[in-house]
Parts: sequence; C-alpha cells; structure tokens
Amino acid sequence: MVGGGKGSFIGPIHRMAIRMDDLADLVDGCYSHADDWRAMLERCRGKADFISICTPNDSHYEIAKAALEYGFDVMCEKPLSMSLAEATELERLARRKRRVLGIPFTYSGYPMVKLARDLIARGELGKIDKVVLEYQQGSFRKIDFSKPLDKRNAWKMNPKKSGPSCVVADIGVHGFHLIEHVTGLQVKEVIADLSSFAPGNRLDDDASMLLRLSGGAKASFVVSKVATGEENGVRLRVYGDKASLFWNQEENNYLSVKYPFEPERIYKRKAPYIGEVSEASVALSRIPAGHHEGFIEAFANIYREFCAAVRDRRAHDFPGPREGVRTMRFVEAALRSSSNGNRWEKV
Repeated sequence: MVGGGKGSFIGPIHRMAIRMDDLADLVDGCYSHADDWRAMLERCRGKADFISICTPNDSHYEIAKAALEYGFDVMCEKPLSMSLAEATELERLARRKRRVLGIPFTYSGYPMVKLARDLIARGELGKIDKVVLEYQQGSFRKIDFSKPLDKRNAWKMNPKKSGPSCVVADIGVHGFHLIEHVTGLQVKEVIADLSSFAPGNRLDDDASMLLRLSGGAKASFVVSKVATGEENGVRLRVYGDKASLFWNQEENNYLSVKYPFEPERIYKRKAPYIGEVSEASVALSRIPAGHHEGFIEAFANIYREFCAAVRDRRAHDFPGPREGVRTMRFVEAALRSSSNGNRWEKV
C-alpha cells in the first residue's frame, strides 16, 4: 500500500475493506513522504499481487503507472489522475500489460444500488426520462481556508495536490459514476456552474449541473461541500415512464420504488424476495436483514470483485479504467463549461 498512514481517512478504510473478506494480506507499505514507494515496489516484486494507492491526487498517475509497468495489478483512489490525458494513458497501459486496474467508487458497492441497477435493467421503471442526484456535504463550513488547515483537508484546496477541481473531482465523480452505473445510460453533455464560497477557497466547493444522457434522458446534479448541516447526503432519484426509484446513502439499506397507480414499494436489504430481482444485491449483503450495513462493507464489496479479477483474470463487477477515464472526461467538461460562460460541453 502507498499512502494512507497516520491521520489518513481513506487508508484505514482500504485496510478494513481488504480484511473484511480475508481475500488479501497487507505485506508491505509506504505510508509517509519519508518512505520511498519505488523501493517498496522493488521489494514487493514476486511477493505482492496488487498495489493499493491511497495518496493525494497529484501522485495517483505516477505511482499507478510505475506499478503497472512493474507488473502489479492496481487499486487506485479516485480520481484516477489529474487529467483526462493521464487517465487515458493508464487505461491503455493496463490493457497492454494485461493488468487489473480498479477505482473504488464506493457507492456502486452498496447492495441496494445493485438492486436499483438491476430493476432498471429489467425494465421495472420503463424508459428513463429524468435523473436527480444530490451529493451534499457541509464539511467546508467548518474551515477557513485563509488560515492554516488541518492536514486531512489542506491538500484538497491546493491545486498542485488536488488538480484544477476540488468538489467535482473529489465527490462529484462519485455522483457521475453512480448515475451511469445505475441507469446504464451514458452522460453525453454537461452544463456546469462552479462556485467557491468557503473563505480563502482557491478551488470549487459547490457545483450545480445539468446533464444530457443517452436515450434522451436528462439529469440535474448538485454537489457541494458547503451545504450547511449536511453530513454525506448522497440521494439518487430515477424517473421512468412506468415507475421511479429513490435511494438515500444515509438510509442505504432501503430502496423506494413508486408507481402512478400502485402502492409504493419499499425494498429492504437481504429480504427473501430480493434474490428474485437482483442476485448481485444478495451476494453483496453480508449480515442478516435489519442489521445495517454501510460504507466500509460497500468498499469491501468493490475489493471482493477486484480481488476476484486479480485471481481469475476475468471481468467482474467493479469500477475499472473505463470508469476512471469517463469520470475525468466529466471533470474536464464541467470545468470547461463553467469557465466558458456556462455553455454545454461534450463529455
């Protein structure tokens, strides 16, 4: 593992997720700037199967590229890189080296998100017309960026570390991936209005966007780190011509489906009827119904699928290089749209 040392939020999440199903052992690590990650790659040749990258954005590309060239499979934190060009190069390199490359877009690992995807795929909602996605956090309301920052958040407002975007590249990519993953549709165009509200902020901390999707569907997408009082409000609504669905990450064990002339249905994680609709939802549920699963379990679900691909070299259900490239296309399109007078940009 590279990164994720003392004071890190995401490093321990990776380690807990890896251990949850006992699919891999952590055999080496480079947890601080004082350590040499290249020396670690050299030490791990022939001893490790994959490398987990938990560093700030600016080093994702360099470390992932080196690891792939060394012959390792790679799980790299999002975003995959600082630019679309870098993400595209990593995708090509992974293909050429026949290596597995994963990105932990966590919310696609939730069992009820898999149920939502499978309900849509089987036509339960009919033709998809509209999607509404919120990803609302209030974390930056606690911070004055004109003053010294705590280490966990400092780099996110430093363009040299974070890249040209904060909120879109940090949490907006989760929402973008969730829309495409659940609906099976592809975002074609975006119009974006990016703002910086927190004191001393150098990058975007709030974004309001409209999306045009394949098949004629449209989406509204708001993402923020200055939504006062919000914690981690990921809320997805999908409207079809037969029914609609709603999923809330903060109450993630339930999925609501509404019909125009029938009672609302509330699907419950791991209820006996779920297997008739979504085998993936059942397979990714670990504990009995009524015992809440959440973020770490969803993260572990992505690692479970990733490790299966590392073992058998086959395609499995986890975000890979395609999703890494797609999300960077989205980030750059949103930045272009906002800086060019809020015009439509292709993704």
